[in-house]
Amino acid sequence: MKGFSNRWEDFPDYILGITREIWEDRGIATLNEYYGKDIYLRMPMGAYRGNAGVIAKTMATLVEFPDRELLGEDVIWSGNEDDGMLSSHRLYCTGTHLGESMFGVPTGKQVQFRAIADCYAINNTITDEWLVRDYGAIAKQLGWTSRDAAQKLIDDEGGIENCDKPLTPETYVDGPYTGRGNENEWGAEYADYLNRIMNADLAVIREKYDRAVQGEYPGMTTARSWAEVDRFWIGLRSAFPSATFKIDHQIGREDPMMPPRAALRWSLHGKHDGWGAFGRPTGAEIYVMGVSHAEFGPWGLRREFTLYDEVAIWKQILMAAG
Repeated sequence: MKGFSNRWEDFPDYILGITREIWEDRGIATLNEYYGKDIYLRMPMGAYRGNAGVIAKTMATLVEFPDRELLGEDVIWSGNEDDGMLSSHRLYCTGTHLGESMFGVPTGKQVQFRAIADCYAINNTITDEWLVRDYGAIAKQLGWTSRDAAQKLIDDEGGIENCDKPLTPETYVDGPYTGRGNENEWGAEYADYLNRIMNADLAVIREKYDRAVQGEYPGMTTARSWAEVDRFWIGLRSAFPSATFKIDHQIGREDPMMPPRAALRWSLHGKHDGWGAFGRPTGAEIYVMGVSHAEFGPWGLRREFTLYDEVAIWKQILMAAG
């Protein structure tokens, strides 16, 4: 690849390789090589800029889970060597809670959770990133609810007035990547499904999803077949029925030895004005950053992976409630 070290066979190999080198091989210092000095990082918990902060967050996570492993399930990507490439990298993470953290004193419990990182790279350097970790899954496995974990964060950070503010459209800052993905048909197909779901046309699930579909959702929740997938999506949408849904980035791909796939990064912005996955309506203004991956088969969409940060959503609800 032009501008990249010849040690990498292709872009997915680069993404998988540097992830392993940084986290599992303890090459944290290589972030100075692979990440731009002024990198833009957006997570549901907030917007950050600068490689020094990324390094600090990486070390803090390794204190919390020192044996963390990051298993790369897929890299769905778009772009080219001249303009740069955007990877949507889905990870299955494991670790043991051996260090004090946002979840309290060490418990010695083992956890499993997913994360999806959208990274823009050009000339061997990542300069823009969007990252969603399933903090709700970690909280649940360590004995917390997502709501209680959010309340602990607010308290530990000095209360509503002083705590770190979750990502909102007001704190969202554009970085160097201005692309929107690609025009591949599978990305467009999946975008149509999510747009229909968010417009209350849940019939698309029975029409377009494989009857044996497997869904992997926040909280390490697995759904099987139409009814359980329907329950997940309606639970999210009914909590924010008047919120604006927007697809911010769209990729489709067809690769050898892989099913057709799609990766969408999307957002919901509006009021918590309905009963659903987040309890009693509060009227709080909420911003949800989500990422979804899909795999297609001969009978429709066969596997779906969707992540958003339940703890960050609860933090917004609790902050608004006072």
